[in-house]
Formats: sequence, structure tokens, C-alpha cells
Amino acid sequence: MPARVAEITYYPVKGCAGITVTEAEVTPTGLRDDRTYAVVDEKGDFRWQWGNPALALITPELKDGELWLSAPDRETLHVPPDGSGADVWLTDVLGEPSSLVRPPAGNNGRLHVVSRASLDLLNGKLMERGAEPLPMNRFRPNVVIDGWPTPHTEDGVGRVSLADAELTFTERTIRCAITMVDQETGLRSGPEPLRTLADYRREPDGIAFGAYFAVLRPGKVSVGDAVAVA
Repeated sequence: MPARVAEITYYPVKGCAGITVTEAEVTPTGLRDDRTYAVVDEKGDFRWQWGNPALALITPELKDGELWLSAPDRETLHVPPDGSGADVWLTDVLGEPSSLVRPPAGNNGRLHVVSRASLDLLNGKLMERGAEPLPMNRFRPNVVIDGWPTPHTEDGVGRVSLADAELTFTERTIRCAITMVDQETGLRSGPEPLRTLADYRREPDGIAFGAYFAVLRPGKVSVGDAVAVA
């Protein structure tokens, strides 16, 4: 089976839930609207899911360039251009002083790519040790590729074409404790997947799963597009 784009997800607010779409524009700095916003604490430091797992339950949506925020048992908030109201809403949801900001570079101008073969290998190893298989959203990719028969092909390719867009490998994704946050419940779990990944994916700089790619040629990408490796 030829390799194809299986899923596309962007994250309007860094650390919050992603929005899965059937097509997206790949800009010179990554998927359009990916990590446009972020949540920071009173010191201005980014909030992240291991410290604030409830971030996973905040669903941001961009409609005609305007941001909406929703969360379980909370009234959906329309964030006006000046951002007013967002800080109070976020503080209420997270239980700690929080503010909405627009960081200068949400994901360092890259796309995060993971293949289904990589997840299938991991889930097989998890089940061998009696653990539950995990969904792809634990790893928060931008693009999921199906059809690469060898797990972790994303680690070893140089250039990848997705329809009109062309990407180039930059580095493997080093995983952190965020992978142990259940994206559906917003609760910390563990020790998986890091315990099992450490058995076979440990690198000198950490545990690797997935890869980051920079944009060589912008374009439109859709689910079902063929993936070509250069």
C-alpha cells in the first residue's frame, strides 16, 4: 500500500486539545494557525500538560480568525481581538492564575510527523507486557502517515512530499511526561508509554518517538494525499 496522509491536526493553543481536519495549508512556518496562542502562568512561563493536565480538556477553535475556547462544564468563550476575558476563563478552568498570549514561534516553524507503523509497534509491545494500547493523540502529531511498512521511517527520511508541500527532516522528537497524560480525561497516567519506549527508543538526548520536519515548499495537504520520500 502506498504511503498516504492519514490524519492532520493543528493546535491553535499550545498545550491544549488539537483540531483534526481533512485538509490544511502548510505555510513556511508549519501548519496554518498551529500553536498561534499559548497559556502562561503568572511568571510568563508556558503552562504544559504534565503540570496542568486539564489543558488537554480545553478545546480551542478558530472561526474566521477569531478564537473560541470550550471545556467541560464551562460556558464557551469567544475571545475578542484584545484577548479580554480569556485570562479569567483560563484561570477558572485550570485553577491557577493563567493568561493567553501569542508566542513569537509556536512550534519553531516545524511540523510534527508520526507514522502509524511506529504506533503499531509500540502498542504491540505495550500489550505484550499487559498494558493498554494508546491512541495517536498521546503524541500530539500534526501529520500522521499510514503505509510506511517499517516503524520509525519518519526518523530516517531526508525529504518528504505531501501533495504540493515538501518537508525536510530536522530532528527526532524527544518525548517528555506529557505522553503520560490521557488526552480524553485530562488526567495523569503512567508509567506508559515512556517505560516501554525506554526499552527500545532511548537516544543520548532522551526517548525518541516521531520526528520534526521543516517546510521546504508550502502547499495544501489533505487526508489521502500520497506521501513521497526523496
